[in-house]
Amino acid sequence: MVWTSHPVKRLAGAIRAPGDKSCSHRALIFGGLAEGESRFTGLLEGDDVLRTGQAMQAMGATVTRTGPGAWEVTGVGAKGLSSPESVLDFGNSGTGSRLLMGVMAGYDLTASLTGDASLCSRPMNRVLNPLRQMGLKDTAGPDGKLPFTLTGSKALQAIHYAPPQASAQVKSAVLLAGLNAEGETVVVEAKATRDHTERMLQGFGAKLTFGMEPGGAHEIGLKGGQRLYGIDAAIPGDPSSAAFLIAAGLLSPQGDVTVENVMSNPTRSGFYDAVDLMGAGLGAEERGEAAGERLIDLHAGYAGLKGIAVPERLVASMIDEFPILAVLAAFATGETRVTGADELRVKESDRIKAIVAMLRVNGVDVEETEDGFTVQGCGGPVPGGGLVETRHDHRIAMSALVMGTASQKPVSVDDISMIDTSYPEFMDHMAALGADIRN
Repeated sequence: MVWTSHPVKRLAGAIRAPGDKSCSHRALIFGGLAEGESRFTGLLEGDDVLRTGQAMQAMGATVTRTGPGAWEVTGVGAKGLSSPESVLDFGNSGTGSRLLMGVMAGYDLTASLTGDASLCSRPMNRVLNPLRQMGLKDTAGPDGKLPFTLTGSKALQAIHYAPPQASAQVKSAVLLAGLNAEGETVVVEAKATRDHTERMLQGFGAKLTFGMEPGGAHEIGLKGGQRLYGIDAAIPGDPSSAAFLIAAGLLSPQGDVTVENVMSNPTRSGFYDAVDLMGAGLGAEERGEAAGERLIDLHAGYAGLKGIAVPERLVASMIDEFPILAVLAAFATGETRVTGADELRVKESDRIKAIVAMLRVNGVDVEETEDGFTVQGCGGPVPGGGLVETRHDHRIAMSALVMGTASQKPVSVDDISMIDTSYPEFMDHMAALGADIRN
């Protein structure tokens, strides 16, 4: 069903950021593995996260919702995970499926995995290859795409692994397999990726080691045989979801938007660093901590942005925010150039193609490159008037709807159903700020 975002003069208000998706996945997984009971508040209840909880329950954990965003998880502890009775369907969730491949590798179980059309088109060999080296068996074809069946092993062997691409999901899968491997599993990252797995594993009682190799590569080590123990924790607000609301405030002619309780983590701050270079002038106020993560309130008002060459050092820490950054670049003055972002080719969609198509259909001059894109900013409101093909990508859908709030003509999208995978309150939050989005 087509939904259309109409231009409005003012977006204003204060919104509490939804729970972080990455932390929510990990909370349910680690709680499900731990000894004893864990209690979480502020958990993101998007479809992706709920499917992770369902998968953990299918393998022996007890996962119970006790209220809005409130969940209790009783872990399997020493008993370990068991084979699920039915196929595990991860829907659109790359994070849930990839992290749980690593988890399942270290248990004596067999599980069949599948997902929606988008997930079944995404590459899984990047996770399967190191897990195969450790002892995982699978029925995946040469392309490594879902659906397939995994068979774990109690005799998993630790490895020393340097992922060929910067990926927190690959790093996390290998480390989680290492929990039940013989010896010490070491992952070496040429570029640091989001570190929620490391932070939260420590919160659940695991011991990790950290080092720096010659040349600046980051080394993370984890010895096998460690136990996790249940915790009580509040889930911090998601900086990736907050980015849409902040962008809406920056584009609104009378913008006055505050997003509360946002996680401030250097491995997730690339978008905010980039928009600061563009002249956003965001305000920030300390709010304490949650689950070992620093929290801040962010404020955004209208800003006349200027184009930049996005520093490649920021790419890994903003890989999910490039669609909404591209929208800001379209309104900016001058050229914005993105390079070193070839990982966008294998997200929920080929995000480089999807971003370019989203901007072009709304009258923006944009060029696709092999590892990024170049946007010629309009120096003000973009023409708009286009129908965006979302390609079952929630971030493309939300970015296009934000664009429409400040464009010259309304912007439409062909589908919004997939937004529920990561940000089920998005439409309500935008309406609360004053957006006019309707079907």
